[in-house]
Amino acid sequence: MKKPLFTGACTALVTPFLDGEVNYPMMEQLLRRQIDAGIRAVVVCGTTGEAPTLSDDEKLELFHRAKSYVGSDCMIIAGTGSNCTSHAAELSLAAEQLGVDALLIVSPYYNKAAPEGLVAHYLTIAHTVSLPIIAYNVPTRTGVDIPVSVCKRLSSIPNMAGIKEAAMDVRKVTKICRECGPDFAVWSGNDDLTVPSIALGAQGVISVLSNILPTEMQAMAQAALAGDLDTAAALQQELQPLAELLFCEPNPIPVKASMKYIGYDCGIPRLPLTELSKENKEKLKNALGR
Repeated sequence: MKKPLFTGACTALVTPFLDGEVNYPMMEQLLRRQIDAGIRAVVVCGTTGEAPTLSDDEKLELFHRAKSYVGSDCMIIAGTGSNCTSHAAELSLAAEQLGVDALLIVSPYYNKAAPEGLVAHYLTIAHTVSLPIIAYNVPTRTGVDIPVSVCKRLSSIPNMAGIKEAAMDVRKVTKICRECGPDFAVWSGNDDLTVPSIALGAQGVISVLSNILPTEMQAMAQAALAGDLDTAAALQQELQPLAELLFCEPNPIPVKASMKYIGYDCGIPRLPLTELSKENKEKLKNALGR
């Protein structure tokens, strides 16, 4: 049995902007805060990082600066997915050459690939790089759910480390763990399902909420992994209202507003995403105050 790429909480980091441009000094502040809170893995340029509106040059600069800043203190997982297989492979290779530790690759969106296409997509990228790859299943955004049968086939590829599962169905965690075995890890992609997912075999969570509360998310995940489900469940219940509010509008609109409220002004999202509505700002402020 090989060791999972990481266990516990991994933060899907927001990309901070200043006057519409990437704010690299703020990014370093965010990374330092995560490391100080005990987070040992961070996704750069995922969904929460607004990957769709970042250029390849911006992504590669973010990967380079993030890894240069954290060194060996934290794993940098680069979001290099695309709905064009050749583009994803090229970006993944460029990220590998910059020294990142692993890749997070979302399933092809909009194209609606069939199972054979999904397998071929990941196989092509896996043959292009030597880095560990985490597949990312988020059917509410991509339009396609990666089936368990595809996960089973991916699990035989040596550098496929596992899957970020965000299909909102904890039953699927059980099925993937049963069909793919212990060498193909599952990480929850939903903060509000972290503890149930770990209880069913997941190795942790790739989290939005840990941008705001990294210490608490890590404590919750580690308690669940240690089998202390009473503590984990209590934390899950405590954090649940805020976790739900972070999706009152499309991610990362609410979490970027939250970061400003806690003293880290990361700017507003790039279009077509907009600022959080006035009504939801009040709800979020109240929740953060509590």
